[in-house]
Amino acid sequence: MARQPDNCSDLRRWGVEVVPGDLRDPASLEKAIQGVDVVYHIAALFRPENVSRKDMWETNVQGTRNILDASVKAGVRRFIHCSTVGVHGDIKNPPGNEETPYGPGDYYQESKTEGERVAMQYAAAGRLPVVVFRPGGIYGPGDLRFLKLFKGIKKRGFVMLGSGEVAYQMVYIDDLIDGILRCGTHEKAVGNVYILTGDKPVTLNRLVEVIAEALSVSAPRLHVPVTPVYVAGFILELLCKPFGIHPPLYRRRVDFFRKT
Repeated sequence: MARQPDNCSDLRRWGVEVVPGDLRDPASLEKAIQGVDVVYHIAALFRPENVSRKDMWETNVQGTRNILDASVKAGVRRFIHCSTVGVHGDIKNPPGNEETPYGPGDYYQESKTEGERVAMQYAAAGRLPVVVFRPGGIYGPGDLRFLKLFKGIKKRGFVMLGSGEVAYQMVYIDDLIDGILRCGTHEKAVGNVYILTGDKPVTLNRLVEVIAEALSVSAPRLHVPVTPVYVAGFILELLCKPFGIHPPLYRRRVDFFRKT
């Protein structure tokens, strides 16, 4: 399901049937879900630096409620809800697990926390068989978020913010897909929440070293304090938001270097 099916040519080449639908339009959801046995709800608004809190909430919370309602009406056999490890925020004493308390650090994470709660409320009320999964940092072919990191290291322009000893729990895309599919098929998954990540955390220093080795370049050694950069990101967000401009630096990007 996509808001703009015409932009999904890659999916069609893989044999995927693409139907129109919008999380904010309940009627379109009811039409799209007719005859569907399992719903994988992975749609969301993601980047808070250029999306308003109102739009984020309408899509990630009310939109989740809308697709849950449509799934109930359609008699869906299982509903798989994509959350995020971000609902835990910055874990002070890692490692965390599925029982680690919520601690969202921005309004994207707040919206995903509330969306997860809504999904589990439907499960608790017996309205729908629900499984929730929380992916960690995703990497693999097709990913563009880590591409800037690779380019910076390759061009020797990467600078580590802070100590680099922050632990990051990542998951390779193929492993994540396997976990998501198991959420939809395993008989004991219903009613549970699963964190889907690799088995071991990696520090940012080690991550940079591995990338440098893969690119056959020396690992960057320069570290700069993270706090001034975080403040600069906040200022740039304030300056760019009234004009609808994507800031070149924003707090969420800096959080990559400062939160576990």
